[in-house]
Amino acid sequence: MKEITVTGQKRTDLGKKASKALRKQGLVPCNIYGEKKDENGKPVSVAFASPMNELRKLVYTPHIYVVNLNIDGNNHPAILKELQFHPVTDALLHVDFYEVNDQKPITIGVPVKLNGLAQGVRDGGRMNLSIRKIDVTAPYQNIPEHLDIDVTNLRLGKSIKVGDLSFEGLELSTPKEVVVCSVKMTRQAVDSTATDEDAAAEGDAAATDAAATDAAESK
Repeated sequence: MKEITVTGQKRTDLGKKASKALRKQGLVPCNIYGEKKDENGKPVSVAFASPMNELRKLVYTPHIYVVNLNIDGNNHPAILKELQFHPVTDALLHVDFYEVNDQKPITIGVPVKLNGLAQGVRDGGRMNLSIRKIDVTAPYQNIPEHLDIDVTNLRLGKSIKVGDLSFEGLELSTPKEVVVCSVKMTRQAVDSTATDEDAAAEGDAAATDAAATDAAESK
C-alpha cells in the first residue's frame, strides 16, 4: 500500500459550533479509533483536526493508503474508516480513522485491475466491471495497491466471481458469489455469430449438394 503523512492537532471542544469554526479555518474535524475500549465496550477515540489541503490528496483519489497520522508530534499508522460529506455541497465535513499495527489483520477494499484483452471482447463482446474493489483481510503491510486479474481467456457470456480468485497472503472477504467482471453479448457479437453460423450452414449445404451431384454422376 502507498503511504501518506497527515498532520493533526488534538481538539477538546467537540461541539457543532467549534467544528464549524474549524472548517472556516480550513481544518476538518477528525477522530481516530484504536483497539482501546471504554467500560461499556465502545471504542475510544481521539479527536483532532487536520488541514483540508492535506486530506484532499487522501480522500479524492482511487488509491488506498496507510496514513501516517502525526498528531501533536505523535505518530499513529492508520487507515480511512469513514468519510462524511455535506449532502448539498459535497464538502468534506468529518473523517474517521482506524489505527493499525503490524500484528493485527485489517479488512479494506482494494481496487481491481483487469489485465489483458478478453477473448470475448475480441469476439465483439463488451467487458463489464461489476465491482471496483474487493474486500481483503491481511496485515496492512501485506495489502497491495491493487488486485491484478487476468481476463485474457474470458469468453462471451462468461464471468469471473470472487470465488474464482486467490491471492497469496490475502483472505478475500467479499462473498464468493459476487461477480467481479463479465463479457456481455453485444449486437456486433450477435451479428458476427449469426454470420458465422450462416456461413457454416452454407458450407454444409454446398458439401451436401456436391456429394449428391457426385453420386448422381457415378450412376
